[in-house]
Amino acid sequence: MASLVGISVAAPHALAAPCAASSKDGSSLEAQSRVLKGGARLAHAKVARPSQRRSHSKTCVAAFDPTTHSRESTRAGDALEKVKNIPDFAPDDIFVAKLKPQEVLRNLSVAELYEQAIAQEEGNFIVSTGALATLSGQKTGRSPKDKRVVKERNHAEDLWWGKGSPNYEMDEYTFMVNRERAIDYLNTVGKVYVQDMLLGWDPKLQIKVRIVCARAYHALFMHNMCIRPTQEQLDNFGEPVFTIYNAGHFPVNRLSKFMTSTTSVDMDLNRMEMVILGTEYAGEMKKGLFSLMNYLMPKQGVLSLHSGANEGKNGDVSLFFGLSGTGKTTLSTDPHRLLIGDDEHTWSDDGVANIEGGCYAKCINLSREKEPDIYNAIRFGAVLENVVFDAHTRVVDYDDGSITENTRASYPIEYIPNAKIPCTAGHATNVILLTCDAFGVLPPVSKLTLEQAMYHFISGYTAKVAGTEMGITEPEATFSACFGAAFLMWHPYKYAKLLADRMKRHGTTAWLVNTGWTGGSYGVGSRMSIKSTRAIIDAIHDGSLLKEEFVTTPVFGLQVPTKCNGVPTDVLQPETLWPDKAKYQETLEKLGALFVKNFTKFEEFDIGGETTRIPDEVLAAGPAVTKQQLARALR
Repeated sequence: MASLVGISVAAPHALAAPCAASSKDGSSLEAQSRVLKGGARLAHAKVARPSQRRSHSKTCVAAFDPTTHSRESTRAGDALEKVKNIPDFAPDDIFVAKLKPQEVLRNLSVAELYEQAIAQEEGNFIVSTGALATLSGQKTGRSPKDKRVVKERNHAEDLWWGKGSPNYEMDEYTFMVNRERAIDYLNTVGKVYVQDMLLGWDPKLQIKVRIVCARAYHALFMHNMCIRPTQEQLDNFGEPVFTIYNAGHFPVNRLSKFMTSTTSVDMDLNRMEMVILGTEYAGEMKKGLFSLMNYLMPKQGVLSLHSGANEGKNGDVSLFFGLSGTGKTTLSTDPHRLLIGDDEHTWSDDGVANIEGGCYAKCINLSREKEPDIYNAIRFGAVLENVVFDAHTRVVDYDDGSITENTRASYPIEYIPNAKIPCTAGHATNVILLTCDAFGVLPPVSKLTLEQAMYHFISGYTAKVAGTEMGITEPEATFSACFGAAFLMWHPYKYAKLLADRMKRHGTTAWLVNTGWTGGSYGVGSRMSIKSTRAIIDAIHDGSLLKEEFVTTPVFGLQVPTKCNGVPTDVLQPETLWPDKAKYQETLEKLGALFVKNFTKFEEFDIGGETTRIPDEVLAAGPAVTKQQLARALR
């Protein structure tokens, strides 16, 4: 045993040779390490001195040797094999692998997690601001096609399955096989980190969660992202409602049923557990817990939201919906308003509340001038993922996306000076649907009817932004139901109906705000200026925009203001900035047709064995496209 600042620490796992666990594309982690340390990317550092050239491959843990299984584990495996074809398979204790690591480090402080990250993992560094810089391995974004949910009789009729659903099914047996694999890995690494955390600032809705992982970086990340219990709460924590077993460094067995790669992120609502294999991207844990809340909250009649939220001086609350890259984090972090949260919320009878205890901001092209609050939050305690910095000064270059465009910072919400603690507020005054229109035909702002709000909320039109998911290198037009399809558990209409009910009850106004392109499609036009977008948001908040005159746009039937303080008039009407008016009309009809085509998969759906249809008034709130236009646009 080695001693580290008075803490008993197991010696680093010794290896005779680098591990070569398979990755999704068949390459080895040894090869991955060569990519990460090659040239300017060595340990994220731009200029590396020879003495600093340490091999990332040494951090690999040797592949699990089945001969080291305990007799108990072997019996469990044999028993599982015999009963795997039994209908409604439900494992009892003999089938459940037990966590028995050599050493458990539980609820360490930030400083202790820093020490562990630096001492036990290569590739972790303290940058000039005091934040911990780390690498997430081969995966630098989520793997949504590897998200799996156990389909069993207790919850199967609740969940959204089939066309358009993000929930890929698996059976209980395969979940237990993956769970056993994860536990085996965690039992062999020598040291396991456990964090007991809370979700939900609304005391009536708060739940206890436990994170079990093999990397100090993951423990610190979740320490930032969840609500941190007081010492008294930790002393009386008891058993969690939900547990994550993160063995992300170890791949799943690709030959197992339902598996399509070496990555799998599995959820079992019966066991209330999640297992992560084959990806070390920390965002999988964060979004896994959000998926959990997206199941639990609607079951209680509470709306769960993939949104940012802030509060004005008069108590007015705005909700910002949008995917990564639409400006949700930037716009909800307003120096003139209190921040409730930047990403995940609930809206109950008591008002709006944050689910998390931290923020997870994109860092690419971050600057103190454009986003001072986020820039200054990246200090001691914050985690920086996949950034590049100077090897000597440790100053981060936020403009460098050579590792990934999806560079990220995780930090506690109290690092934002105007964060409201506790993170709760009243009911929403404004609902702002943010979209990144890659076609460049949607106006920068439009007012929505209640039915239009439901239609556009279900549609969730935006663009995939470079780096957010594996394989995306430039913006790509897409639809993501409820502006967060990857995290939905119920059918989108359930969330839309809850949203409409809340809005109607509290007189909430809905707005569609385009932060994407203007004057042409992506590659021709230009990105909407952040100055104009902020002016629009300010006009929404001070109430002046609601008092302006509005005109109706063709095809989409949106209500667009004729003027807005701080925004050029021609910008408000997108067609005026297109040099080719015929091309604008053609593109507008094409986008309308894409909306109509996308929405067909939502029109009818099954809930509890009964077929339900979305109301006609919601369907009519979509774009007005003829059959001829639809056929022409979709050729």
